[in-house]
Amino acid sequence: MNYEAGMLGRDEPLALTDETQARSRRKWLIIGAVLVVVAIAIAWFAIASGKRDGQTNAAASKAGPQTGGGRQLPTVTVAVPGRQSIELAISGTGSLAARREMPVGVAGEGGMVTRVLVEPGSWVGAGQVLATVDRSVQAQTAQSQAAGIRVAQADLDLAQANLDRAQRLVSNGFVSKADIDRLTATRDAAAARVRVARAQLGETTARNRRLDIRAPAAGLVLTRQVEPGQIISSGTGTLFRIAQGGQMELRAQLSEADLQRLSVGARAEVTPVGTTQTFVGQVWQVSPVIDPQTRQGIARIALAYDKALRPGGFASARIVSGGQVAPLLPQSAVQSDNKGNFVYVLNAKDEAERRAITTGDVSDAGVAITSGLTGTERVVLTAGAFLNPGQKVIPNLTTLKR
Repeated sequence: MNYEAGMLGRDEPLALTDETQARSRRKWLIIGAVLVVVAIAIAWFAIASGKRDGQTNAAASKAGPQTGGGRQLPTVTVAVPGRQSIELAISGTGSLAARREMPVGVAGEGGMVTRVLVEPGSWVGAGQVLATVDRSVQAQTAQSQAAGIRVAQADLDLAQANLDRAQRLVSNGFVSKADIDRLTATRDAAAARVRVARAQLGETTARNRRLDIRAPAAGLVLTRQVEPGQIISSGTGTLFRIAQGGQMELRAQLSEADLQRLSVGARAEVTPVGTTQTFVGQVWQVSPVIDPQTRQGIARIALAYDKALRPGGFASARIVSGGQVAPLLPQSAVQSDNKGNFVYVLNAKDEAERRAITTGDVSDAGVAITSGLTGTERVVLTAGAFLNPGQKVIPNLTTLKR
């Protein structure tokens, strides 16, 4: 018993020692792992910092030189505009209309309309019948007058025969000179009655022809204001409207200053509202008067017929009033202040210099410079509003689109 107890007392310290050593080994392993993680993290941060420094240095090298105070020079876009031919254009708006609109109404006595032969959009010739009016009464009158002509002609034939017989007998002494004169007068009176009857029939026939509503000239029917069965008279008003020859026009409203620059014959491009189609026309009349209220006048632009040109519609016009040779710049290049319009140009040292200019027409292509530039300068196109005279910049030369 004592021997076994002694053996158990010696093994227990040995077991405790092994457990302590295992714990110590785990502790050092954990510490070692932590140190490895920290070392990796330190290395990663060092690499990342080196990359950022390299990118910063590269960006600094691309940005170009800096000023003495360490400030970076601005980069601006510049171009040499040159000189080019520029069309002087005037823009305006107005209404489409027939160039020569012909209202057609009742020329005769009128009556009840029996037929309407045309519709809006129809092409008609000069004298073509547009509508007919009942003429039953007038036809009977014409027939009566035609019969009267035949009666008068019969009287004339009889009077002429009597005169011829008397003239054959006058040499034998059977008929006196007085009888010849009487028979001659009778013959002349009968001839006059024939002429009167024929004139009356001609008048009636002309009146009957005027019962038809006819086109005064060839053209395009725009409107129709009559229907079969309608009673019309000289007071009815306009029955049809016709555009002579189908010709159209744009009556463009322009300012007083723009009218002064226009001349007859100027080319124009007309675009009706609701379409992108453009029609080429020509100014054929410039208003001789100005509206005192709006201070505007009318330029009338002649246009050939097209179904897209509808009278009464709205359209815009671009009228070419002339041309000039001058530099052309985008609007971003032109600056303005209380001293007027100006641009920045670069001298030989790449320093910005203010240059006063006079602008001309402004269009989608750009601004025409009428004075202040020769076209050989390097003109700042962008960032001009942030520059100061004498400021040194880095030019980025570009080519303007023509």
